[in-house]
Amino acid sequence: MKPSLPQGYEISSSPDRLDRALIHRWLSTDAYWAVGRPRELQEAAIEGSLNFGVYETATGSQVGYARVVTDRATFAWLCDVYVAPELRGRGLGNGLVAAVRDEVAALGVYRIMLATADAHEVYARAGFAPLEEPGKWMVLGRA
Repeated sequence: MKPSLPQGYEISSSPDRLDRALIHRWLSTDAYWAVGRPRELQEAAIEGSLNFGVYETATGSQVGYARVVTDRATFAWLCDVYVAPELRGRGLGNGLVAAVRDEVAALGVYRIMLATADAHEVYARAGFAPLEEPGKWMVLGRA
């Protein structure tokens, strides 16, 4: 399954291209899982992660973001997936998630996890599925 974006958009994992202020604004004000997240915490999260941006090719403006926490060998956690509200429904999220999946798989990582309360169909198109045995998994920390 090759990732594709609508014409006029591109994905980059270059940290130099990230619009960190925009990412913080998106997540801290509009993402149910990160509302109120302090800028310093977001910066630390970016620094400790593999980051992906979606950009308009004509302007270079960032229109989407995803972050992966990984050991780059066996495990990855996909999080903070976000597409600008005015551009949702155009396939940007599908292309972003597929590109993340492929780049992380190319590292040799064989398990990518995520948690979401919505957009399950976006992740399913990239091959994600519910846990077969959720009773095996445990968590420590905030809900």
